[in-house]
Amino acid sequence: MAKLTITGNVVAHPAKINLVKAELEKLIPITRQAADHIQYDLHQDQENPAYFMFSENWESRAGGPIQINTPHLEALMAAAEVDIAQWPMQMNAPHLDAFMAATEGAIAQFWLREMTYIA
Repeated sequence: MAKLTITGNVVAHPAKINLVKAELEKLIPITRQAADHIQYDLHQDQENPAYFMFSENWESRAGGPIQINTPHLEALMAAAEVDIAQWPMQMNAPHLDAFMAATEGAIAQFWLREMTYIA
């Protein structure tokens, strides 16, 4: 099975930058402990501090797709106009639900991409 890369982009509302950053930082140690994890990095734009980008690399998508079935993630996907039915990824993780609850109303934009590792 091919290695999997997930990239995520989060744009915080200007008054909520510190909150969103703190909540994103909480995801780092949890994600890095996951099975099949290779790398997880979080970045903040130097010119626009409201913009964050994370990248995750995984050995594979072990155990099948990740599930999106929490109210907070579903609401975020709807706000970002993501058609969950057409999305290849699914999420069902308590730490992500906690992130969504803590940042509710603080995120202006959010999008994810699932990519196949090439080289």
